[in-house]
Amino acid sequence: MIQTLFGSVEPGFLDRMKEAVTRTRENLSERLEDVVSFHKEIDRATLDDLEATLIGADLGTTTTHEVLDKLREKADRKQIKDVGELKRLLKEELLAILTQGGPQPVQKVEGEPEVIVVVGVNGTGKTTTIGKLANVLRADGKSVLLCAADTFRAAAIEQLEIWGTRTGTEVIKTRPGGDPAAVLFDALQAAKARHADYVIVDTAGRLHTKANLMAELEKMRRTAQRIIPGAPHETLLIMDATTGQNGLQQARLFTQSSGVTGIVLTKLDGTAKGGVVVAITRELGLPVRYVGVGEKAGDLLPFDPQSFVDSLFE
Repeated sequence: MIQTLFGSVEPGFLDRMKEAVTRTRENLSERLEDVVSFHKEIDRATLDDLEATLIGADLGTTTTHEVLDKLREKADRKQIKDVGELKRLLKEELLAILTQGGPQPVQKVEGEPEVIVVVGVNGTGKTTTIGKLANVLRADGKSVLLCAADTFRAAAIEQLEIWGTRTGTEVIKTRPGGDPAAVLFDALQAAKARHADYVIVDTAGRLHTKANLMAELEKMRRTAQRIIPGAPHETLLIMDATTGQNGLQQARLFTQSSGVTGIVLTKLDGTAKGGVVVAITRELGLPVRYVGVGEKAGDLLPFDPQSFVDSLFE
């Protein structure tokens, strides 16, 4: 069993990850084979031709150059004999990036509910991901409360209630336009009284200005800390894999302003640019916690770097 942030991975996980990155793998492997076939040996010229392939998989310019610089050193020493060896070395470099700094566990407080705040711009799959995460935790035998603190968008409350019904999870809410910090206060008090294991908090994807949004998130953070020391214990940023590099700038803003501790990458199955997982880790310095691979409640997979890298090349 693969051990992840919230528990172990069920059998069949590797197959599901491979299926999720099918488009990326086909794109990467086919182009890699084509590049190598044009050269008698794998040298600097081969690796120069590989640059466009890696950027095309959305590793990003910075990450691609970093990886290729290391491979060029090996090519100069004639250490890359064939395409199989090239793939193995590529896997090693990508895995090194994804595991930089080692595991980053969540700081838990014994005897208190664990508070997970979920942030991200509208349209990335934020509320849907919260429902899926509730499903993951409940399947692991945990008790969960959902907090509908995205009061700016009325449909967000309704959408969260639908997911609450699907997963058998209670939703604490207020009226549309209400104070998000106030509904968070109510949710945390309820969670403490009921000895819930987790509270998952939905937040606004936008307000009238970015400054308003970040001020609101900070107010919620202060509210959480008054009720449960150390809360929130995890702040997850939801990113849409299909936006790739374009989503990184938005991610940087949230990371700087809201204390993000991990990433959930949605819609990984809908893109041939799955290399963005590596770019996110390299450029934001944050671990990817989960990946979304479909629309169903069970389509949220705990992210395991080794399995992901293996799936890209096998």
